Amino acid sequence: MKSAVENLNPTRVRLTVEVPFEELKDSLDAAYKKINQQVTVKGFRKGKIPARVIDQRFGRGAVLEEAVNDALPKFYERAVNEAEVSVLGQPEVDITELKDGDTLNFTAEVDIRPAIEIPDYSGIEVEVDAVEVTDEDIEKSVDQLRERFASTSPVERAAEDGDVVTLDLEAKVGGEVLEDGVASGVSYTIGSGELLDGIDDAVKGLEAGGEATFTSELKGGSAAGQEAEVTVKVTQVAKRELPELDDDFAQLASEFDTLEELKADSRGRLENMKKYDQATQAQERVLEKLLELVEVPVPEKLLEDEINTRKHNLEHHQLGQMGLTLDKYLELQGKTAEEFDEETRDAAVKGIKTQFVLDELVKREKLNVNQEELTEHLMRRAASSGMSPDQFAQAVVEQGQVPLLVGEVARGKALAVVVEAATVKDTNGEVVDLDDEEDEVEKTESATETVEAAEGTADQPEAEDKPEV
Repeated sequence: MKSAVENLNPTRVRLTVEVPFEELKDSLDAAYKKINQQVTVKGFRKGKIPARVIDQRFGRGAVLEEAVNDALPKFYERAVNEAEVSVLGQPEVDITELKDGDTLNFTAEVDIRPAIEIPDYSGIEVEVDAVEVTDEDIEKSVDQLRERFASTSPVERAAEDGDVVTLDLEAKVGGEVLEDGVASGVSYTIGSGELLDGIDDAVKGLEAGGEATFTSELKGGSAAGQEAEVTVKVTQVAKRELPELDDDFAQLASEFDTLEELKADSRGRLENMKKYDQATQAQERVLEKLLELVEVPVPEKLLEDEINTRKHNLEHHQLGQMGLTLDKYLELQGKTAEEFDEETRDAAVKGIKTQFVLDELVKREKLNVNQEELTEHLMRRAASSGMSPDQFAQAVVEQGQVPLLVGEVARGKALAVVVEAATVKDTNGEVVDLDDEEDEVEKTESATETVEAAEGTADQPEAEDKPEV
């Protein structure tokens, strides 16, 4: 077999392959054997029909077609290996010549990973938010804890902001009560915004036994997104009572004996959260700077597939679970279809560039993924999918996605290497040392999450077919 490669552009090649006919022998034998098992000829036992009889009865062309279909993938793979190109997706194959007993010639056009030059990234500098925990932050944290330990007591007065009301609800669309539009004994805190738009104004001022009707757009159910006439009846009004902020509350709500100890713990937790956010911010901004440094051609077919995948996942998974159509989603977001298409394209381009650049860094830096890092990543992905680690691991193995997970972690490690080489300063001008914030495994997984967000893979279903990048 002889092959040659022609670069059509930085992301696409044409392979020209010439195959001597004798190299088709194994595939021809396999074709005769396959046809032998599928057909019956009087006078011959099944599977024992001579090749000359098959040629006479069914035509040599049928045998050649079967043989070529069997052989093409093998010769194509050999040509790819000889050309030393990294192909993306499926090739467009054209058989240019097939002479029985002489030769098989074909071409294959296919997208490839572009050659990428990674410049010196040690000079990257980014600015992040300073880690500052104010007294107001601590008060807000403690107040949220108080809310969890609030008690309620029924009152005989009109409902006010902050009261907990018990409601019976009935929703009608077009004058008809919806099958899933009736609910009784619903507990609702006025002002929380957890139910329907307009319900706060409807129930405020009502006492137990009071009733009101209002219109609202339904957020879920069989008529999600439609305007409904909602009748609400208040069956009870209760006042929320927050516990006193004192040492007794600290002992009730935590393992601490005093309120000051509780506040000190809240400060520490808030600092850790802000340090984590700061590290994530550093990763995101370093990645942005890195992508700006590198020229990355993007294969058009790959980009088209990625855009279609993102749209499909949004429409049929994320929005489908919320009972929304794409048109309704765009209306709620205040976006036109053109703006949505442009944003989706930009995000897809960024995702592909992120993979290409970080994969190149993985090769350049000779980065490997160890079992602990892979296990940590698998545990997090299992938790986000709602599956147990064992179930998730089994699904990953069955779907052949272990290499994909390894690739995700490897790209996270590559980003961590770049972040470590970068200069990170906070808004106060202080250099931020991120090395002390997490151990190596946690740092890798944190960077992997950032990469997933940039690639747009964090929320995609595991089983969803995605373009192979």
